[in-house]
Amino acid sequence: MKIKYDKETDILYIRLGNNPIAESDSDKPGIILDYDKEEKIVGIEILNASQKMDKPLKVEYEEV
Repeated sequence: MKIKYDKETDILYIRLGNNPIAESDSDKPGIILDYDKEEKIVGIEILNASQKMDKPLKVEYEEV
C-alpha cells in the first residue's frame, strides 16, 4: 500500500494494489474509487482532503 498527499492540490491518494486501474467511480462527491478489471478496489482518491479529515499528513499503522 502507498499513500500520497499533495499539499498543492489537497489530494490524498491511497494505492491498495499494483493491478492496473480499469475503471473509476465516484459515488460520493470528492471520493473516487479505482477498480481493476476484476472489480477489486485498487485505489482511493480523496479530493479536498484537508476539509474532510483533521490531519491528512498523519499516518498511523496498526498491525493486528
